[in-house]
Amino acid sequence: MKKIKFIFSLVALMAVAISCSVEGISNDTSLPGAGSANAAVRLDITNDNSGNVKITPTGDGATSFTVEYGHGTGGPVTVSPGASTTHSYPEGNYTVKVTAVSISGSTTETTAPLKVVYRAPENLEITTADEMKVSAKAMYAKSFLVYYGDVANEVGTPMAIGQVLPAHTYPAAGGPFVLKVVALSGGAAKTEGTKALFGVPIDFENASVDYFFGTFGDVTFSKTANPSATGLNTSAMVGKYTKPVGKPSWSGTYSPLNIPINFNYGKKIKVLAYNPDPANIGKKLNVELEWAVGGTPANGVAVQKAAFTTSGAWEELVFDYSAIAGIPAGTKFTQLVLRFNDSADGAGEVIYIDNIRLTN
Repeated sequence: MKKIKFIFSLVALMAVAISCSVEGISNDTSLPGAGSANAAVRLDITNDNSGNVKITPTGDGATSFTVEYGHGTGGPVTVSPGASTTHSYPEGNYTVKVTAVSISGSTTETTAPLKVVYRAPENLEITTADEMKVSAKAMYAKSFLVYYGDVANEVGTPMAIGQVLPAHTYPAAGGPFVLKVVALSGGAAKTEGTKALFGVPIDFENASVDYFFGTFGDVTFSKTANPSATGLNTSAMVGKYTKPVGKPSWSGTYSPLNIPINFNYGKKIKVLAYNPDPANIGKKLNVELEWAVGGTPANGVAVQKAAFTTSGAWEELVFDYSAIAGIPAGTKFTQLVLRFNDSADGAGEVIYIDNIRLTN
């Protein structure tokens, strides 16, 4: 019986001891290292002028992060460990704030300076078509400004990526005109490009203008020094047209024009011409106007011819289109064609032309 009591007492004593141990467990559930530390942030800035910045927060023991972009009106965003968030910034200086949050709710803050600089656009290409419809493209461009170059103190015309600006009509005189396009980065950096426009008057004197005279039927055409800088024409440079022996009667040149020949400004074309060979007197130069804006008239309608009347001296040939009924008022032509002596194959003729202009 004594043994039984002793055993019971021992069990009771153990129960008391166990009961004291349970009550002594702390309510603090934090673990060693549960507070966040070493909060940091990595900023990856794109180089394509999008302004996108990838923000990756880090911190020992953090269970989440809040990121304040330092730009815009939205509030902080929550980012999980190992994840990132991306924000688009205009060019400028910013401060990014990251708060690391631990499992216990304790926080650690850090900030990082951010500088966003847009790069200058590259590989700017300017395109003109029809009646001076302008478009452009460039790597890293956000938009463009177009300056037509025909008025003083011109304000640039905005042009979006992929946009083609509507037709622009140039004045009758004052050229040659230079078109300027500015590619904008979205920040301070920009890239400018220019294009000297080809249209009448054509005098071959401007080194920046591409006086393009393509050929067909194996004639040749080139810009050259004036063979006789006297009389009506003392300019330095002129155009040389050569029709080699045996080349077909229909051969000639063609010149797409950046600025169309506009019959609102006159219906006569005058050309200074020089014939070095008496054998060419009486042979005719054709001036043909093609590819009318809107398609009317068709090619082959606006054709006029004028004969050489002398040799060894510059003379003025006049091509009057006012008598051609099939040309509507105000027609604009985008291509100039020259042909010489279209009634016979080539005999080795050489002629020179200069100062092609539109008049009344």
